[in-house]
Amino acid sequence: MPYESLRDFLATLENKGELVHVKAQVSAELEIAEILRRVMTNGGPALLFDNVQGYNMPVAANLFGSENRMKLALEVDDFTKLGTRVTDLLSTPIPSGMLDRIKSLPRLAELTGYAPKMEKKGPVSEVIETANPKLNFLPALKSWPNDAGPFITFGMVVTKNPETGTRNLGVYRMQVYDEKTAGMHWQIHKRGALHYKMLAEKGRKIEAAVVIGSDPGTIYSSVAPVPEGLDKFLYAGMVRGRGVPLIKCNTVDLEVPSNAEIVLEGYVDPSDIRTEGPFGDHTGYYTEPAPYPTFHLTGVMRRSDPIYLATIVGKPVLEDAYIGKAVEKAFLPLMKFLQPEIVDVNFPSSGWFQGIAIVSIKKRYPGQAKKVMMGLWGTGQLSLTKILVVVDSDVNVHSLDDVIWAVTTRADPARDILLIPNVPTDTLDPASPLQDLGSKMGIDATLKGPEEGHTRRSLELILPDEKTKALVTNRWSEYGLPQYPES
Repeated sequence: MPYESLRDFLATLENKGELVHVKAQVSAELEIAEILRRVMTNGGPALLFDNVQGYNMPVAANLFGSENRMKLALEVDDFTKLGTRVTDLLSTPIPSGMLDRIKSLPRLAELTGYAPKMEKKGPVSEVIETANPKLNFLPALKSWPNDAGPFITFGMVVTKNPETGTRNLGVYRMQVYDEKTAGMHWQIHKRGALHYKMLAEKGRKIEAAVVIGSDPGTIYSSVAPVPEGLDKFLYAGMVRGRGVPLIKCNTVDLEVPSNAEIVLEGYVDPSDIRTEGPFGDHTGYYTEPAPYPTFHLTGVMRRSDPIYLATIVGKPVLEDAYIGKAVEKAFLPLMKFLQPEIVDVNFPSSGWFQGIAIVSIKKRYPGQAKKVMMGLWGTGQLSLTKILVVVDSDVNVHSLDDVIWAVTTRADPARDILLIPNVPTDTLDPASPLQDLGSKMGIDATLKGPEEGHTRRSLELILPDEKTKALVTNRWSEYGLPQYPES
């Protein structure tokens, strides 16, 4: 059964010995973040700060900071199962193209029970404030010394596509300016930014709702790079295995999870652009101050005893790396659906997810590795991946030793490195010469033959003699050696 709320998940973590209560009084300014960094880098538990100085609510953090906790959160033993739920629906026989398949998902989801379900009220509507709502009740964290101020770091921002009505749910940091406004860090490539731009070009404000704390399936879905046109609440239902319960906001025309802890209602005004940042980000560098639109608060819904969910980012590896790894494995079935030659993929955590990806393929024809590169660079958020390394299926993409071996023995720099200038890059990439615009590199580390310019005689891989290998394996204990794992 899916978790009904954030606190249901917290109870599971506590029962499993994965949650520690911090009883001592702590400050939301720098102190909580420093504690979290030390715990995260040492593989420590989820934390619930029960006594935050100056605030009446606890702060939960590092809930997803290990592979085991991610599996508990998503109730799977294999993250790829999440992806197969989507590809199974997309594989349903429909005489149409991919876009029409995606458009048909709501109808198919109704049949499977994944579609969101509207309710009249829920736990998040226990307290409703519309007369004079304020942001200063939130224990928003200041994480790094040079951060511009406190930031909401795990708010799920709900918007609607103005043309189609498709809902998006994305995590964008928000710098709290005062009790009524906050910066909305909508990077240009994100779907929320697209919805904003569609209305901003007409001089209109866009309604937005910021959800803090919900069931873990919905939280995960807010950061997942789902196919364009797919409603995020519908995808969250696929992740949870059951539709997300939603209620209407009070001051904006949006729906939000009824099981949330806190909802901030408001609008983003294109005529109110302010400087946002700096902010210590997951690249390990501060992002520079830059102009971003401003969120204006119009209402608050919350539980009577809300829990504030937060995270921190910085040089990898921190909590976001484990969420990224779950995304990697969950979207492998979809990548295979779009490009069947793909075998496996690895987004190394130290590459902050967008920096580098390693892909293995079953190669059948010359140039196929570059074909895969082009396909991935043309797919959703994968368009922001800076470096792509493609290897053969006999290479373990999760072993950097194997990957480096393939790059150094199967790739010739002049022949096999592809450089593409003047293409979109991650807004946060500190190496790009211009914000949002830089270059990409593809490394074809697959085996080559004469048809790809490798005219030397065929080189033979060094492999052990199978008979001797079997003999030694069978008699291993006779040699007085400890058990050796078969590779």
